[in-house]
Amino acid sequence: MTEPPVEEILREFAPRVTGALARRYGDVDDAEDAVQEALSAAARQWPVEGLPESPFAWLFTVAARRMTDRLRADEARRRRELLAVSRDAAGAAGSSSSEDDSLTLLFLCCHPALGPASAIPLTLRAVGGLMTAEIARAFLVPEATMAQRISRTKARIKASGASFAMPEPEERGERLRSVLHVLYLIFNEAHAASSGREVARGELSLEAIRLARLLHHSLPDDPEVAGLLALMLLNEARRPARTGPAGEFVPLAEQDRSLWQREMIAERVALVSQALPRGAVGEYQLQAAISAVHDEAESATDTDWPQILALYELLEQMTDNPVVTLNRAVAVAMVDGPRVGLALLGTLDDRLPGYHRLDAVRAHLFEMLGDTERAVACYGAAAELTTSVAERDYLLVRAMSLAAGGVDETEVSSP
Repeated sequence: MTEPPVEEILREFAPRVTGALARRYGDVDDAEDAVQEALSAAARQWPVEGLPESPFAWLFTVAARRMTDRLRADEARRRRELLAVSRDAAGAAGSSSSEDDSLTLLFLCCHPALGPASAIPLTLRAVGGLMTAEIARAFLVPEATMAQRISRTKARIKASGASFAMPEPEERGERLRSVLHVLYLIFNEAHAASSGREVARGELSLEAIRLARLLHHSLPDDPEVAGLLALMLLNEARRPARTGPAGEFVPLAEQDRSLWQREMIAERVALVSQALPRGAVGEYQLQAAISAVHDEAESATDTDWPQILALYELLEQMTDNPVVTLNRAVAVAMVDGPRVGLALLGTLDDRLPGYHRLDAVRAHLFEMLGDTERAVACYGAAAELTTSVAERDYLLVRAMSLAAGGVDETEVSSP
């Protein structure tokens, strides 16, 4: 069997080693820095020297040596510490505690006191095992900027006095909501890049899925965790069809569905079906159910829009989120006609000021009505507002095609 790439192995073990060190030394900040140094050393040495017999023990020992060097100036004390570290590594490599540590680390990185802008990079670095440079590239900022952001976040955690431990049962539900929200935002940014030329960021998408799998493995009976994982995978199954030959954006209604990964879709539809009956239905289960309805349709015209509308109505009642209302307006237009959908969009101008998708959806609904002049104007407005180059190009091409009389579709869904 072919061994997985070194990068994949490092990302698998990084959170486990960080968690084990944090538990041993009681300092997440130093543990995370030490593991980053160990990951860098492994990335240099393993491709040349080959994989060690126990990657976990190798990384643990190297990272612990870094911490010991920082914490102990006395040489004799250092030797005693390193001997203890070697014994700890041998025992920890075969235990399940390292997986428990990964979950604890994920909960700590997603502390409710941290905003998403702080929690996302820290989660990707500490739990995802990504280097600072990789995270900076994913979010299109300089590496130094991202390093400062991560450093400030770790300082806030240390100053808060948060310990490396799973939250108490009475706090766990709230903390889990923060974890799910952070993972959802990571996947959203990966699936539909908010800036830059790429339609999606594949590596970041796969990392979000890996972290969701980790969470689902640890909490297999939680329906919202299962719902979030299913939502990610159902959307990921469509990724091969979301770009054209030149890397251009292709909206859902125009995608070549033969490129969708049908086996993955069938498996994840089953996961959604299993999650829905368990207790109260949550927002991620509903979003996964909506994606499942889209994915089960053989063609855009076969989409069960009444069912999607009913699901969006439930989701809107649950979240009172204006973006959900925006998506419901598309479903309303497909069921009751574009005029009804446009009326609903009119309630969102004050709630979504400057949001390009509001203008993009309005353009599509005017297009459905045959109002070319207004559709072109709204496409242009959306193109000016978006920071995604791929989406801007799509919107401009759509506007130019309409203006030239080159588009005559009567039914178009939102991008």
